[in-house]
Amino acid sequence: MTQMFDIARRLSNRPLALVRTEVDLLAAALRGEALAPQAVFGQPAERERQYGLIDGVAIIPVRGVLFQGAGGCSWATGYDWIRRGFLAALSDSEVRAIVLDIDSPGGEVAGCFDLADTIHASRGIKPIASILSESAYSAAYALASSADPGRLSVPRTGGTGSIGVIWMHVDWSKALSDFGLAVSFITYGARKADGHAEIPLSKEARERFQADVDMMGDLFVTTVARNRNLSAAQVRDTEAATFLGQKGVDLGLADAVLAPDAAFLSLLDELG
Repeated sequence: MTQMFDIARRLSNRPLALVRTEVDLLAAALRGEALAPQAVFGQPAERERQYGLIDGVAIIPVRGVLFQGAGGCSWATGYDWIRRGFLAALSDSEVRAIVLDIDSPGGEVAGCFDLADTIHASRGIKPIASILSESAYSAAYALASSADPGRLSVPRTGGTGSIGVIWMHVDWSKALSDFGLAVSFITYGARKADGHAEIPLSKEARERFQADVDMMGDLFVTTVARNRNLSAAQVRDTEAATFLGQKGVDLGLADAVLAPDAAFLSLLDELG
């Protein structure tokens, strides 16, 4: 029961750019469980570089649930962890191109768009490619879309999209009442307790949180539109749906349908 309440509190009042089925992994990531150095193509990431290096190409894994933090493991990756590796690769004289090796359902809104802006602003310094080993949904797609134009590949069974934001409120008030528990809040400010799981969500609180979600959703749309040279209407019309393989290419969300190894070899051929 204690763990259930802890997970609920962690996910309440937190905007997510995440495929809904992965919220339990995010809860674990936010608790800081099992965060260890990332693995790249089955090998530990180099401690000094924080990325793998193959034939002059830095490979930065973007795996699992994404969150605001500096850790990384096979099922969760921190935005700060990605940023450090990316910026180090930009300044590394041995690196001639950067690959974001992505398979992620998305994650936290916090930190996502700042990192996407950092990647986008680095275009032209070195080639930047997003190679999806499977899927890049929601926050992961925001990062994937920031790579160079023409360099976002997705495998046939992989997906892109989910360009939207979700916010979950869990109302534990009836469960608490059933256990004979009553929670009283003593606050300064009429809206201070809005969104707490121990009380029902009021109409005023819902409207305020909806406005916040709308603002972040608009930021997501404008970010992808900029990154992919699409109109905001084109991006918004996807209605946060997900698209497999060629369908994502048809909509302008990806550039090619390629298996990860084929996409990497294509980049090496391009680099010469």
